[in-house]
Amino acid sequence: MSELKDKLVLVVDDEPRMIAFMRMNLELEGMRVTTATNGREAVEKVREEMPDIVLLDVMMPVMDGFEALRRIRSFSQVPVIILTAKDEEEDRVRGLELGADDYVGKPFSQRELISRIRAVLRRHYTQPPIPQTLVKVDDRLSIDFARREVLVDGKRVNLRPTEYRLLYHLVQNAGYVLTHEMLLSKVWGPEYRDESHYLRLYITYLRQKIEEDPSNPRYILTERGVGYRFVDFPGARRLNTTETPVV
Repeated sequence: MSELKDKLVLVVDDEPRMIAFMRMNLELEGMRVTTATNGREAVEKVREEMPDIVLLDVMMPVMDGFEALRRIRSFSQVPVIILTAKDEEEDRVRGLELGADDYVGKPFSQRELISRIRAVLRRHYTQPPIPQTLVKVDDRLSIDFARREVLVDGKRVNLRPTEYRLLYHLVQNAGYVLTHEMLLSKVWGPEYRDESHYLRLYITYLRQKIEEDPSNPRYILTERGVGYRFVDFPGARRLNTTETPVV
């Protein structure tokens, strides 16, 4: 049975033919489909119907996809895939910065769309295993994996699901260099091994949330041209007792 079966997807697009194309292919996978034709309607549908995932076009009347995404993120962490005819890095980065989980550039194939949906749902709803409950990095930073809490100076820091997964893999391999490809594959999925801009952006997000000085990080260190390494700390070896990364 498909893991997509009975998942509710909100398709947001002002082009009837595009909605019909996506509805047909999504329903073939067993998904339930609800639709909206502009950003304002999309925000209302997210509130009222609580879909499992949103496919959100960018260029729409009344309210564009970027503004709709900003409003959705003010009250919901539902996975969102941006759909845009402008497959340019500036638009991709803007969507990701506003909280999109992925993007698909038009035109796209049925196979590409379904593959992206599977990957986003997998990483959003599949939780990493719970390791040692409480990890104290130093007097400033501690992480409670069982409660999915990150504390900085005693205050809880809210992380998105993808940010948490990235931090989990970095901390579990503290002291080891994790390559770009390794992190992309484990956090986003094997389909994303070449999508390095995702990793750069989310490393920036994490640093802004946990580092005292994000421009001069002490926890998440860059190994130029290779990947990233979480600083080694007392107790890290209890998390990983092997001599190789455990991702």
